Amino acid sequence: MEHNEAIPYLRELVVFLVAAGIVVPVFHRLRVSPVLGFLMVGLAIGPFGLALFADTLPALAYVTIGDIDGVRLIAEFGVMFLLFTIGLELSLDRLWQLRRLVFGLGLGQILLTGTAIAGIAMLFGNAAPAAIVLGCCLALSSTAIVMQLLVETRRSATPMGRASFAMLLMQDLAVVPILLLLGFLAAAQPGADGNATLLPQLGETLLGAALAIGGIVLFGRYLLAPLYRLVGAAKSPELFMALTLLVVIAMAAATGIAGLSMALGAFLAGLLLAESEYRHAVEVSIEPFKGLLLGLFFLSVGMGIDLRVALDHAGWVLVSVIGLFVLKGGIIGLLALLFGQGRAVALEMALLLGQGGEFAFVVVGLAERLGLLQLDVAQFMLLVVSLSMALTPLTAQLGRRLAQAIGHRTATRDHGIAGRDDEDLEGHVLICGFGRVGQTVARVLDSENIPWAALDHDAMTVARERDAGRPVHYGDASHGELLGKLGAARAQVLVVTLDDPVAAGRLVSAARSAWPALPVLARARDIPHADQLRGLGASDVVAEAEEASLQLGAMALEQTGLPDEAVRQRMERIRTAAVKRAVRGGRPG
Repeated sequence: MEHNEAIPYLRELVVFLVAAGIVVPVFHRLRVSPVLGFLMVGLAIGPFGLALFADTLPALAYVTIGDIDGVRLIAEFGVMFLLFTIGLELSLDRLWQLRRLVFGLGLGQILLTGTAIAGIAMLFGNAAPAAIVLGCCLALSSTAIVMQLLVETRRSATPMGRASFAMLLMQDLAVVPILLLLGFLAAAQPGADGNATLLPQLGETLLGAALAIGGIVLFGRYLLAPLYRLVGAAKSPELFMALTLLVVIAMAAATGIAGLSMALGAFLAGLLLAESEYRHAVEVSIEPFKGLLLGLFFLSVGMGIDLRVALDHAGWVLVSVIGLFVLKGGIIGLLALLFGQGRAVALEMALLLGQGGEFAFVVVGLAERLGLLQLDVAQFMLLVVSLSMALTPLTAQLGRRLAQAIGHRTATRDHGIAGRDDEDLEGHVLICGFGRVGQTVARVLDSENIPWAALDHDAMTVARERDAGRPVHYGDASHGELLGKLGAARAQVLVVTLDDPVAAGRLVSAARSAWPALPVLARARDIPHADQLRGLGASDVVAEAEEASLQLGAMALEQTGLPDEAVRQRMERIRTAAVKRAVRGGRPG
């Protein structure tokens, strides 16, 4: 395989794509969570799975992956993109509204869980620094797995989903203090350089963090929207996607260079874009990358599970995993009740968030290198964390069933992650195309105080309307995903005013397929175009050219002295006849 050395990780990439494109869909058909599917596939093709038999069966070397570190390095991008989309689905105002759950429920959970785990670790003979490390890393849950499960089950905007997200957000914010704490503990170790050099290093770290976050906020506030406006004016999906990837990676790199979590930079980037008219288009463009890279992350977690060690210490591993869920879940459930959540919500949160998180891999590995944890303890805890993450899809499903069994059904309808004002709309009118026709429709709706939201592909039009305070968003309306982001499933009617016949037809067809009960009103250029749109599923169509000629004809009749009622009746008969001809496929002369 020497000829493949020019492309790093080519074999690993092929194996992953086979898993993503073939194996995981089989799990989906069997109604097994894709997260659990990736974890199981990772366990099978990893260095502790089928690769163990590669010496006996050389062919297995082509379908297994031995380099976990390389895979995990790439997989970290999946967590970055996940945090970016979470930021997109929030806003600074909504984040402030969640402050009680974030800084109350979330912070309380970290402190209580970390203290309890650290105390248990000391009872088992671990030194105080090692116990603190274990308490800190095991107090955090898996943002990647939990948020993906919430999205899959369409539960992220439920009360349980909102409270879980608030807790996970506080855990992500705690990453920086925990890393700083590790530095303190390492400096205080016997044989370390001491505290003399620690304070300057801490000062430099805090200063770098402040500069990085400040730079990201300033860039996002004053330069991000104009930059997207410039690229959006080119109407090139490729350039738009390239800019989005650049923003995510550049801002993540900025926080990474400053010694912070790269995922934090990606989250800030999404949070800043959440206030702009481009958030829906950005999320649609980034979704395939996020899904694939998150799959790679789950695959890497499964690859890290060594079943041989688990079997050698089966009793202790089983007790540790169960104990983690019981202790951590119990604290989460009690805190949820104290913060006003219902019994069903508290129970489901306990089983959903009781696992260890991906940050434990970072903390445990760093603590082992700094001499805070012994190698055997570090490996054992990583195994416990990996197994707890692998079990999460099953415990989450158990939590949903138990929540329903106690009589408080938490499965409310959800169309996206909490925090979107547009997606909270219900009974609104969705306008696709905000040119002169779309603007006229919006003015009519405003006169009756009927809520509406609009999509348009012209960046300058969107910018102008947003400056005027109108709910107009950037994006190609012919893509059904964007309509879903704007709550098409809850809209009263969809109005299609696109002047591109091909795009209008594609949109009408997609809307009728996705939402059969949604009334679709469309603008057509002429009778043949109107006939085509009706055939694709439009509820009613107005042929622009014919309607203009009818209005001119009506004015002419009025000028001749014909009574208004007679003119109206004559126009209605002509319109009815035109519609009948269109339905029959006739062509007016």
